[in-house]
Amino acid sequence: PAQTLTISLCQSNNSNVMKRKVAFIGLGVMGYPMAGHLSAGEYQVTVYNRTSSKATAWARAHKGEQATTPALAAKDADIVMACVGNDDDLRSVILGEEGVLAGMKAGALLVDHTTASADVARQLGRLCQTKGIGFLDAPVSGGQAGAENGILTVMVGGQADHFAEAEPVISCYARSVRLMGPVGSGQLTKMVNQICIGGLVQALSEGLHFAKSAGLDPHAVVDVISKGAAQSWQMENRYKTMLANEYDHGFAVKWMRKDLDIVLNEARRQGVSLPVTALVDQFYAEVEALGGEGWDTSSLLARLESLKKD
Repeated sequence: PAQTLTISLCQSNNSNVMKRKVAFIGLGVMGYPMAGHLSAGEYQVTVYNRTSSKATAWARAHKGEQATTPALAAKDADIVMACVGNDDDLRSVILGEEGVLAGMKAGALLVDHTTASADVARQLGRLCQTKGIGFLDAPVSGGQAGAENGILTVMVGGQADHFAEAEPVISCYARSVRLMGPVGSGQLTKMVNQICIGGLVQALSEGLHFAKSAGLDPHAVVDVISKGAAQSWQMENRYKTMLANEYDHGFAVKWMRKDLDIVLNEARRQGVSLPVTALVDQFYAEVEALGGEGWDTSSLLARLESLKKD
């Protein structure tokens, strides 16, 4: 059966896990605060980042140490967490002479928070099994703010016993965690998440664009419709910045395109039609052409407004 938990586990179980050793690989906008929550949760944390200055800064700001290679970070760790950019980044830090698996001990657990393909999750799961190491694919949702505030949503694929072992660790930076099925299920669920977000953002952009073009007060429009069936997280958290043409925050377009590429490749393998998702991906390509690869995903409105100007 599906399993859930809340952030309280990290706090209430501290007395039982104070001596557990955790390694965290990847200190980007998500990984840096996630590792910080682990340190605050009284775990013994060792971090590794490809750009070593980030690891140095983290070690100065938190209780923990840095390592010069993924293998050294993972050495003697009970649980290793990874959060990097894509499939290739993941392979580079997990595999090879200085990769995580070269340093992990038998009986340890590898938890991958990278948004990656289900194929790479299954590949790593099989490889870990041959080495007597547990594996969970556990992509996250909630963005940088969710990571900083410790309220991420985590969707997990793997064995129930491995999930139970990881619960107190993940709960340090998660508000909700659910075991979705065998290895790969976490990544597949994250794909559904990105499919839904893309469609919602495009619909919200079109709605705001239409309201402005029709001479309505878009703020008043959102105030009304957000109290009904049109309400969404994107509407609540993004409409004001969208109307102000502010996109220097949140989840970047380049990362959304990476995720949608994973989605569309998986859909082709399954023979599944995703016409709206494919169209939204094309729209994000146009946002990139406007110079917006680093803009928040809500910048689909900027694309529509650029078309009107033309």
